[in-house]
Amino acid sequence: MKIRTKSKFAPEVSTGSMNDIMFFLFLFFLIVSTVANPNVIRLTLPKASAAQSLNKQQITLSVDAEKKYYINKTEVPFEQLETELQKTVTGIESPTIILRPDQSLSIQDLVDVWAISLKLNIKMVLAVSKS
Repeated sequence: MKIRTKSKFAPEVSTGSMNDIMFFLFLFFLIVSTVANPNVIRLTLPKASAAQSLNKQQITLSVDAEKKYYINKTEVPFEQLETELQKTVTGIESPTIILRPDQSLSIQDLVDVWAISLKLNIKMVLAVSKS
């Protein structure tokens, strides 16, 4: 009588490295998603023989800690700020001013400048530094 041991073949899939692969895929997609900008629409623009270049003139309004106002590095008293801004933006279509305030200024100081820009129908962009 022959004694046979049962040796059945059981196929197995090795999943030991599956965790590593999933981690690297997750890391890859996380990095790619921060680099990619989903709000960008890629277009191939038509070509023209003559192109028009628009030169936007940058106007900066700086306010230092002592509440001194500078339009393009020229000091202007606050009482004359509205008239000087109006002189500066005359002839410019849709003027935009870059506001560069000192960090120690109060919100009211910024609101006063924004009120002048609203009265003159001027867009203002607040300049900040990287932290």
